[in-house]
Amino acid sequence: MTQVQKNNPLHGIKLQEIVEYLIEKYGWEELGKRIPIRCFTNDPSLQSSLKFLRKTPWARTKVEELYLKSLDVLS
Repeated sequence: MTQVQKNNPLHGIKLQEIVEYLIEKYGWEELGKRIPIRCFTNDPSLQSSLKFLRKTPWARTKVEELYLKSLDVLS
């Protein structure tokens, strides 16, 4: 039986979907300014960014927060 997570706006959304949305909305350059990490600023690619974000919890948190903020889920 699957448990519904009512208070988790990220439930069911894959990291790849989040990063693709942010790239589409901001582009790599602006994304690198908003979250200054090397995977966004130096020769960025979707695969290298996903690899880094999956291994780096603090960076993933920043990406998730920007995603929620861009959707106006967070004030």
